[in-house]
Amino acid sequence: HQGVQRLVKDLNRLYSELSALHHYEFDWRGFEWIDCHDSENSVLSFLRRSDDAFVVVVINLTPVPRENYRIGVPQGGEYREIFNSDSAFYAGSNVGNGGHPIKAEGLPWMNQSYSISLTLPPLAGIVLQLS
Repeated sequence: HQGVQRLVKDLNRLYSELSALHHYEFDWRGFEWIDCHDSENSVLSFLRRSDDAFVVVVINLTPVPRENYRIGVPQGGEYREIFNSDSAFYAGSNVGNGGHPIKAEGLPWMNQSYSISLTLPPLAGIVLQLS
């Protein structure tokens, strides 16, 4: 119960602090699919954008953690997991990328110029930001 309250509070804070999540709220410029076709793994991934920033959102809709799950990203550099709904803070199993930098590789993937390999927590969503 308290875990859910903390999760909603943290999501609201993230939404208000990150312009990429709200700048183009009802405009096509604020959203871009990375992959909406992975029905085999039940994973969805997309970008949320503002004029000068973006975040990557990945949702795993199965109870199976996904190791080394590759997604495309629009820029090189290091990404950090800034939100994980499976965190122990929310009474989750704490599977994820642990806030460690995730280096983008120059390997094009899913119509993006770069890609990253992630650990996806079960029945959870993560948000990544370029460091």
